[in-house]
Amino acid sequence: MRTQARGLAEAVAETVVEKTAPARWPWPRLSGGGTRDRFEPPWPDVLITCGRRSAALSVALRKASGGRILTVHVQDPRRGPAAFDLVVAMEHDRIAARPGVIKVATALHDLTPEKLTAAGALWRSRLEALGAPLAGVAIGGTVRGDAFTLDHGRRLIGALRRLRQGDAGLAISPSRRTPLAIRALLREAFADDPRVFLWDLAGDNPYAAILALADRLIVTGDSVSMISEALATGHPVEVFDLGFHRYAPFLGGLIEAGLTRRFEGDPAPPPARPPVNATLAAAAAVRRRLQARTGVSG
Repeated sequence: MRTQARGLAEAVAETVVEKTAPARWPWPRLSGGGTRDRFEPPWPDVLITCGRRSAALSVALRKASGGRILTVHVQDPRRGPAAFDLVVAMEHDRIAARPGVIKVATALHDLTPEKLTAAGALWRSRLEALGAPLAGVAIGGTVRGDAFTLDHGRRLIGALRRLRQGDAGLAISPSRRTPLAIRALLREAFADDPRVFLWDLAGDNPYAAILALADRLIVTGDSVSMISEALATGHPVEVFDLGFHRYAPFLGGLIEAGLTRRFEGDPAPPPARPPVNATLAAAAAVRRRLQARTGVSG
């Protein structure tokens, strides 16, 4: 959630101050303290919050500022949208599009073209040594209520082997959520293959470089953020469906829109498509509201 709020803020403003508040009242503001993240005047031009817990804080600060703060909430706040100047929700969220609410296909994020270019420059020689075409693989892991199992791992490896038979090199980036047993399966499966790179979670993280340099991207279906970041690159994207129910509406919507497909090891990549970056669309909506309020274009 912090990445979503930060990404939108950085796309809107030159100066961004990030603050973290306790999950429950009382929030540190105006008086009291002992915390560096106090909420008090001078008020910002824009306040961007994300997630249900911070929605109440946004409403309180809007009132405390006398309405001077432009409040933007990311995700469904589960309360009336009129409490905010703008709500940015995803297509599968229950809140309906209306004045003051925009719906976006993917999650907001802070992965910009500039960051991708810089990461790609650091890793280019190592990843280009794997040859072309290069498939980048971003692997997540267990989430609350849904386990990334050994069966999932074996199915993923089987699909990756089919892809290798089509002569694609692999750059695989597990995450710290990836179970140790899954990482062990990957090491065993590709230990002797010179065209497969498997990050061992030591040293610099190659994730952004893989997004930048791969010819196609495969992402496990446990992370809306990883899928959204992959789609923002413009590379063909496939999702290895783990069957996690909470992500089914999101993935189904992307497949129906033709933005991705389920990964089963097909050597032929999905059709090329333009980048999908909801952060830019949301930032444009925020700037329009700022311009309407101040009369000055951003």
